Amino acid sequence: MRYMRTGLILFAICAVCTALCALVNEVTAPAIALNVEGERVEALDAVAHGLEIGEQEAGDGGNISYVIPLLDNGSVAGYIVEILTSGYGGEMTVIASFDTEGAVLEAQLMANSETPGLGKKAEDPAYMDKFRGLGSDSPLPLSKSDLSTEDAAAVSGASITFGGVSSALHEGSEYVKGLGGAV
Repeated sequence: MRYMRTGLILFAICAVCTALCALVNEVTAPAIALNVEGERVEALDAVAHGLEIGEQEAGDGGNISYVIPLLDNGSVAGYIVEILTSGYGGEMTVIASFDTEGAVLEAQLMANSETPGLGKKAEDPAYMDKFRGLGSDSPLPLSKSDLSTEDAAAVSGASITFGGVSSALHEGSEYVKGLGGAV
């Protein structure tokens, strides 16, 4: 009987905690969704490279989540692509813009669980500078050995993060090359 009473008390405590967690989630979920959407809009503006952002289209059903044409006086001058990839901490999301030839204009690492001080460096806009302008005539670096000594030192300790970002940008570049000038 004593064990039954203790079990019921523990069950009641767990039920109350579960209800409180559900209530907190219900209250905070809309604010979190607004923050995430706000960050996405800021990222789109940051990678738009001064061009007009068109209408979002579905991606390839794989790692390319969506594609958005970038317009210059009504004609397609490039694309913004959201690419899913893997890093040291799991799945990462990269939002990047490319010209119609597949060269990286701008890129930004979004959702990720990379290691603070190492992989998190990829969130820094300067980190993405090593990719800017590459992808059409000049190949994107796919490993640390493809980088200059200075750039290789900058990604030291975060090789898996670098590999994830570079493979995402390579995949985005190839996708855009396949699009040519129209979605």
